[in-house]
Amino acid sequence: MSEHRRKPSQPQGGGRAAARRGQTGPSSGRRAAPRGATGSPADSYESGGEEERPYTGRAEARRAAQRSSGGGRRRGADATGPGGRRGGPDGPGRARASGPVKKRFIDYPRAGKSGARRWMPSWKLVTGLFIGFCGSLVAVAGIGYAMVSVPNIADTATAQNNVYYWADGSQMVATGGETNRQIINYEQIPPAMRYAVISQENKTFETDSGVDPRGIARAFLNMAKGGQTQGGSTITQQYVKNAMLDDQSQTISRKFKEIFVAIKVGATVDKKKIMAGYLNSAYYGRGAYGIQAAARAYFNKDAEYLDPSQCAFLAAMLKGATYYDPAGATSLDAAATPEANTRRATAQWSDTLNKEVKYGHLSATERAKYRTLPKPQNPRSNTRLSGQIGYLVDLAKAYVINNTKITANQLQQGGYSIKTTFDKKKVNALEKAVAEVRKKKIDTKLRPKTDTYVQFGGASVDPSTGAIKAIYGGEDATKHFTNNADQTGAQVGSTFKPFVLAAAMQWGVKDPDLGSSRRTVVSPKSLYSGKNKLKIKNYDHSVWTDKDGKEWLQTNDGNESYNPPSYKIDLREAMRESVNSAYVQLGMDVGLDKVEQAVLNAGILKTSLASSNFPSFSIGTSDPSAIRMAGAYATFADSGQQHDPYSVEKITSKDGTVFEHSSVAKAKEAFSSQVADNVTDVLKTVVDKGTGTAAQLTGREVAGKTGTTDGNKSAWFVGYTPQLSTSIGMYRLDDDASNKSRTFLEMYGTGGEKKIHGASFPAQIWHDYMEQALKGTKAEPFPTPEPIGEVLNDTPSPSATPSASASESSSPTPSTSPSPSLSSSPTASPTDTCGNFGWNCGNNGGTDAGSSGGPTGSTSPTPTATNTNGNTRGNGNGGIIAGQNGG
Repeated sequence: MSEHRRKPSQPQGGGRAAARRGQTGPSSGRRAAPRGATGSPADSYESGGEEERPYTGRAEARRAAQRSSGGGRRRGADATGPGGRRGGPDGPGRARASGPVKKRFIDYPRAGKSGARRWMPSWKLVTGLFIGFCGSLVAVAGIGYAMVSVPNIADTATAQNNVYYWADGSQMVATGGETNRQIINYEQIPPAMRYAVISQENKTFETDSGVDPRGIARAFLNMAKGGQTQGGSTITQQYVKNAMLDDQSQTISRKFKEIFVAIKVGATVDKKKIMAGYLNSAYYGRGAYGIQAAARAYFNKDAEYLDPSQCAFLAAMLKGATYYDPAGATSLDAAATPEANTRRATAQWSDTLNKEVKYGHLSATERAKYRTLPKPQNPRSNTRLSGQIGYLVDLAKAYVINNTKITANQLQQGGYSIKTTFDKKKVNALEKAVAEVRKKKIDTKLRPKTDTYVQFGGASVDPSTGAIKAIYGGEDATKHFTNNADQTGAQVGSTFKPFVLAAAMQWGVKDPDLGSSRRTVVSPKSLYSGKNKLKIKNYDHSVWTDKDGKEWLQTNDGNESYNPPSYKIDLREAMRESVNSAYVQLGMDVGLDKVEQAVLNAGILKTSLASSNFPSFSIGTSDPSAIRMAGAYATFADSGQQHDPYSVEKITSKDGTVFEHSSVAKAKEAFSSQVADNVTDVLKTVVDKGTGTAAQLTGREVAGKTGTTDGNKSAWFVGYTPQLSTSIGMYRLDDDASNKSRTFLEMYGTGGEKKIHGASFPAQIWHDYMEQALKGTKAEPFPTPEPIGEVLNDTPSPSATPSASASESSSPTPSTSPSPSLSSSPTASPTDTCGNFGWNCGNNGGTDAGSSGGPTGSTSPTPTATNTNGNTRGNGNGGIIAGQNGG
């Protein structure tokens, strides 16, 4: 046997196990022992040479080896190399020295692993973390459940007044605290009402735990994406939300609190009590909290007498009365028109009844009885809101909700002092001026066919600030609930012509000889054709045609032509006489995109504009509100500075000032002062010796414009002094909430007049009001305009007026982004239809009418319209609330 296989001698008393762990020394084999080893088992784990000691047995030797190594058999092997079979980093015969590795409570990153395995958690770690997470959730849920209490729904029945003040600080009205609510018992709530909300909102209400996990997950996912928070999806959660008035914040912590309360309510409160609490606390619109108040507000009866159809209707109101009340709520949202709301309410009402049948809560026979939406009563019953007060409060409320951080629900709960911009003297004067004209001229008994449904709307704005000083919304806010000052749907006719003139002086007309990008600024002395049935051309002199290839022949009021045989008329005279052909052609030369930009710059809302793809856009096929028209003309009165109309100056609560308009007010330059002052100078001519002479004021300069539309369906006068801008509109409209068509009627013969013009009743009302509104104030002159532009179409044209040319890139108003130029042949897009604007393409704008026909002047067939008057936008989008700074 070779020497290197010879068994080492056994230490005395050490036993075989100890012997196996020993080493023989350098001469006993080819592999060397660690430096300092003595051959004892301890030497395999220690670097020092300790004197060999005898052991009585294998167990004792093993324990000694473990004590000396501090890490056990496996770590010893790592230190020495396994019995000579593994070497250290110093060579095959050397062991790698390492210190002891301590055990960790959480072994991550994992010890003894390398690469990706080092960062992959062990199953023990994953299991432990999962158990810990679940335990934490249970603990948090338990603590949350224990900390919340069941809310008392009766506490929600209290509300405070909101006090509205006139501009001078005197109190106008206190409203809001009289919130119409009376809590009734479960037994007084008709079963049809309970089943309506169960069928529509929470079909498992009678058996569920009170929370909907999927609905909660959707809500939190939506919040995580940055969207708005969402309400509870079960009746129990809605009950909790209504009851938790101490905190109405829309935060994640608030939602967690709602969940815990809902769980507790679902576990401890009887379902009957939850249902009664929900129906007694929910908001149904019209200031009505609770089913009893809603029954009175909509149907003037106690809740217990509601039939299934009325119950389904009120269940629809729970979706949001702003968008479902057939009366409409355009002061809060331009999309909430009576027509749109009626459609939404009808669909929801019908769906609720069908679901009741589906879930066995209503028989098919009973369902068949209800074919039409039940008709609710007038939305206003508070006598303190009669006259103009209700319209003023609605306007202020809408401004608060749309322009401050105060929510509709917070405002409804009350406690705010709201100082408005309304001047009591001016409001009364405007109401009186309309009432006198109505009393003297409108007689429904004498002329029922022509004087029925006559309506007026008006607004007065301070040009220097945009503050709304007065409005006329209708005869009585408790009888006529549409605010005629804020939305009408009535086209404004020739009152749009000043915007065409402003665009021509701001940007100029396109020059076909220099290319469409070059423009020539226009002087009011420029000459245009006043011919009736004028063939309208593009700026490059090509004949304008519609999508069907038909030419446009523009007519004048009374089919009158001016200044034959040349038919040339300057723009000042054309404004004075309201000549359509001249201004329609001017609009085409400027570019309808620029005309639209001028309108928007002045403060008219995009949502109230007709299509600018048709020549008639320049003569008022759009339907802005009276407030917006007064505000737009105020821009001219303030030499081109535009201020958004507003109705609230300041809001305070018990916590101090909540809002001040002065902190957000800002003006922008819509037009250069040179442009605005020249427009004013031309409009002075209209009042001095033109169509607006009825608006002349004693000892004051007045600028303004009349407007009358095709079919004589509306008439306007909009005018201003340096201190006040006012618009008055008149039209006939059957706007009964149950009438889905909102038909505008002709005014031929109304008030005993052959035809209603802006120069008649509207101008008379404007005059009577302004005389009183400005009484006691100093008469102020308008600024003297600087000469502007070049005289166009004058042969020869030795105009002494300074001329100016400008390219589109050098707009007089740098802050205004130039609109794209019209193409060399701006024919309407094939996708554009006449239904996009007003009554029809061929005859639109009344005295401001045109016709699309052949060379002979024949009128093309009237395009199909979307309703009886063809006005596809008669929906209040002209209301100022639709804008960023409504009011």
